[in-house]
Amino acid sequence: MVAIPDGDYRPLYMSKDSPQTQVRAFTIDVRPVTNQQYLLFIDANPRWQPLTIAQIFAEPQYLQHWKHEGKNILPTDEQLNSPVINVSWFAAQAYCRSLDKRLPTVAEWERVASASETHADGSQEKGYHQRILEWYSQPSRKQLADVGGNAPNFWGVQDLHGLIWEWTEDFNSALVSGESRGDSNIDQRLFCAAGSQGAADPSDYAAFMRFGFRSSLQAKFTLPNLGFRCASSQEQTNDKI
Repeated sequence: MVAIPDGDYRPLYMSKDSPQTQVRAFTIDVRPVTNQQYLLFIDANPRWQPLTIAQIFAEPQYLQHWKHEGKNILPTDEQLNSPVINVSWFAAQAYCRSLDKRLPTVAEWERVASASETHADGSQEKGYHQRILEWYSQPSRKQLADVGGNAPNFWGVQDLHGLIWEWTEDFNSALVSGESRGDSNIDQRLFCAAGSQGAADPSDYAAFMRFGFRSSLQAKFTLPNLGFRCASSQEQTNDKI
């Protein structure tokens, strides 16, 4: 894990004049969780194995990319170091909690993911958004690459873009500001192309796609391009980094 210091973050749906939201210091995994790591988790926690997981916690496609071997369902050797996918929010959160961690919040994930290789905020760099959009436009690969294949960003975190989408702890709060009186004024059309006017950065189409994707999810969904990584509050993990 790497430590991310206190910082500010402005949610996409807020205007440029809106006050930024403070993100408290936290730590986050350098890379997404791999199939090998997830296999160790379900071996130690049988309730999350493909043949025993409760239907309320995952769709039938849970870990469908793994191979049936007798009575077992296991990743192939080629999949061991690639990111685990086809896992629900419930399963991802359970994995993180087994390590005394949690999923990162949307604000934490976006704060880290906004960094380029050289700057904490890469949004003003030429071609930054376009590189992300080019990845979004590509069809998902049947066999994903191993984690760690992309260069570390400013914080030393890898694969936030260019490999998979990732679960966040509060994925379904994309249209909620936390202020109940203000939530009714948030434009629900923001995630359509015609609804970007007044957003913090109308040109950041990649972020619009992420927020739109998150708002379409349900916690039991298992998708072939959706995985996760873990995070924790800094004070809880300083001795483990």
